[in-house]
Amino acid sequence: MSTLPIVTDILRTPEARFAALPDFPYAPNYTTVGGLRIADIDEGPRDGPVVLLMHGEPTWSFLYRKMIPVLVAAGCRAIAPDLVGFGRSDKPARAGDYSYRHQVLWLNAWLEARDLRGITLFCQDWGSLIGLRMVADAPERFARVVLANGGLPTGTGPVPRAFRLWRAFARHSPWFPIGRIVKAGCAAGLRPDELAAYDAPFPDARHRIAARVFPGFVPTTPDDPERDSNERAWALFSRWDKPFLTLFSTRDPITRGGEKLWQERVPGAQGQPHTLIRGAGHFLQEDKGPEVAGHIISLIAR
Repeated sequence: MSTLPIVTDILRTPEARFAALPDFPYAPNYTTVGGLRIADIDEGPRDGPVVLLMHGEPTWSFLYRKMIPVLVAAGCRAIAPDLVGFGRSDKPARAGDYSYRHQVLWLNAWLEARDLRGITLFCQDWGSLIGLRMVADAPERFARVVLANGGLPTGTGPVPRAFRLWRAFARHSPWFPIGRIVKAGCAAGLRPDELAAYDAPFPDARHRIAARVFPGFVPTTPDDPERDSNERAWALFSRWDKPFLTLFSTRDPITRGGEKLWQERVPGAQGQPHTLIRGAGHFLQEDKGPEVAGHIISLIAR
């Protein structure tokens, strides 16, 4: 395993910030990797099929509160980590400590420490950029993949205008309200208490550094430093014959249509019941969580 980065200036969101989360009664678990504490929610039977729920930007595991109960009721073990810089996980206080590569290293180390196997990966947004690399780095740990509103860009394709605008906003706007940003990506919106829950991990600007810098790490040019690693991951998926299912939203302006590339290039995607999630925005876990969980359960049952 590659050497983990050394981080010396670390922030930790006070636990009191998470005292009134609606519909999210789950106690966090903590794993320390490279001096950083990574939080995760781990619910359901220990011997149930593992469903790894990877969130994106600028959310955290709270995003999965509508899916976890459905998965657990079906006998699955639902595990939702918080990426470094998000949720209850530690937050490096310097922007220079964050990178795409570092996130992959941290989550690979977390996965190895947790020693999870037979995993069904569900990934969306940055959860897919990181999660799909985790699969490529340890394919023996994964039994199947469900990709939703995400991908594995190499910097050689077109960049959607909606993403360019989002990246510019994250980089330059003096106003960066996390909860309102998530709400804008939901077709159904959010209640005030849900909006507050998305704000909870980020009490001030220093805690929001990861959310600010992540859009700039998406490979958008051929000379991106992560292009080679993502192309190596694509090479693996071009041979991937385990089940691979796509669940993309009809109302996501950033990733809409991105499922076709995976359906065409991944052998394990052939013959799968790929589904367009109608009426859902970018954060389909919010808009159609139980429906999405149902598709995961059906895939495992097959």
